Amino acid sequence: MGEVRLQKFLADAGVASRRKAEELILAGKVIVNGKKIMELGTKVDPQQVNVTCEGRPVKVATAHIYIIMNKPAKYVTTAKDQFDRPSVLSLLKKVKQRVYPVGRLDYDTTGLLLITNDGDLTYKLTHPSKEIAKTYLAKVKEIPTEEKLEQMRKGVSIDGKKTQPAKVSVNKIFDKNCELMITIHEGRNRQVRKMCEKIGHEVIKLERISIGNLKLGELPVGEYRMLTARELEYLKQKLT
Repeated sequence: MGEVRLQKFLADAGVASRRKAEELILAGKVIVNGKKIMELGTKVDPQQVNVTCEGRPVKVATAHIYIIMNKPAKYVTTAKDQFDRPSVLSLLKKVKQRVYPVGRLDYDTTGLLLITNDGDLTYKLTHPSKEIAKTYLAKVKEIPTEEKLEQMRKGVSIDGKKTQPAKVSVNKIFDKNCELMITIHEGRNRQVRKMCEKIGHEVIKLERISIGNLKLGELPVGEYRMLTARELEYLKQKLT
């Protein structure tokens, strides 16, 4: 197999995504053969190395698993939370492997979340160059004008940077409020909420309904299932 970078080894073992693994290394939480490692360029031989992360032994994952979850509100998409809020990982009652979410959904956001222990797939899925479409249903206060929707379609400035063009349409109207269907290709922090706020319409409720061709279907909120062979094949083809 040969040597691999330490952060890739940690990701492949299901400890965390590659980016999160880099943070753990820089924080001095990874020990390799009894020595604390804080350099990202460090390489290890997966077959001949003794690694612990935050005091727990790390072993290479023997098999990858791929999970799709309908995330409920009031759960974080991290393994730990500084405010001790519950993690979506606590809902995986029958999953014994160490896994982690692919990307993030806000604490109050519901919907489609991918969870895996495949570090390479996670890295590719979250890399900006892949630009996989993510579609959301956003219930917002009041009803935006067509002019405001066009602003979102062309891109608005949030956090000092303009968003990429998006697909935006009114999906439903509820008296004074409405539900927007929004498709983006980025994964910036709280992006959909910030885009809506930028045009003056606060998000009341937000749900992600698809990632590329992957959809929740009839999966109940709080439940999960394994990806089908066809879904996994689609993902891997999309990322090549």
